[in-house]
Amino acid sequence: MIDALGTITALDGDYALVLMDESGCGRCHEQGGCGGNNLGKMFCSTPRTFRVLNPRNSVIGERVTIAIAEGVVRRSATLVYGLPLLALFVGALAGSALAGETGAIVGSTIGLLFSWRLLRYAQQRMAPDHRSQPFIRY
Repeated sequence: MIDALGTITALDGDYALVLMDESGCGRCHEQGGCGGNNLGKMFCSTPRTFRVLNPRNSVIGERVTIAIAEGVVRRSATLVYGLPLLALFVGALAGSALAGETGAIVGSTIGLLFSWRLLRYAQQRMAPDHRSQPFIRY
């Protein structure tokens, strides 16, 4: 599990809006920490609030630990970054084989648009699955 700390600011049915304490894993000050928290503060100065599942019915103002299952972030990043890149190359190669340089440009554009549609479909399909969403840990 990947954990982070935050404070509940509002409730929304089965969900809670949580203001996160830090960006990153919070191990910046430990030996071997990557310093991602420092980068997060530099590039994201606005408060980070997330809508997360609230299975334990926590209340506003309560300090909570937010968790997300192992592998969810990796799978999501692979899908979001890998699929468009693969579609770009496949479209460019197919277009190049059919119509040269112009075909490669058109093919790569079509590949990117196709990957965007696939990602939207995947998002809609995975949205009801609570296993891929962050939640308040018991």
